[in-house]
Amino acid sequence: MFCNRGGWSARQWVSSAVAGFLMFGLTLTSTNLVHAKGPALAVSESIIALTQLPPQGQDMMKLIVAGGPFKYDKDGVVFGNRERILPAKDRGFYREYTVKTPGERTRGARRIVCGGLKPTAPDACYYTDDHYASFRKIAQ
Repeated sequence: MFCNRGGWSARQWVSSAVAGFLMFGLTLTSTNLVHAKGPALAVSESIIALTQLPPQGQDMMKLIVAGGPFKYDKDGVVFGNRERILPAKDRGFYREYTVKTPGERTRGARRIVCGGLKPTAPDACYYTDDHYASFRKIAQ
């Protein structure tokens, strides 16, 4: 029997324990999800035209092909694809670039990630505006 002196009732304790186990189970099952905001789409299904990118993204695409110059030290560094949203490739295949957000003092959340053997002639590029939570393939 529970001794309840101003503490939780047995019903409250059981409800809390059940809720905790349910949340723990949801956490375990949700780690395999690709996109937390809704059903996962394969990157190839989600496409954005180059002309639909924000102006800063279009400018960055021109700089990527030209080989720079880039404003941020991290522009052009290897992107590890730890989120595993982009197609699986060997390490070093993908490189990331900052898409400046007007009014943002930091690098912000927008990036272009390009993959290929030659950084100035990428095989494919992807745009994210939510810091790698989702990507759209850039149609070129």
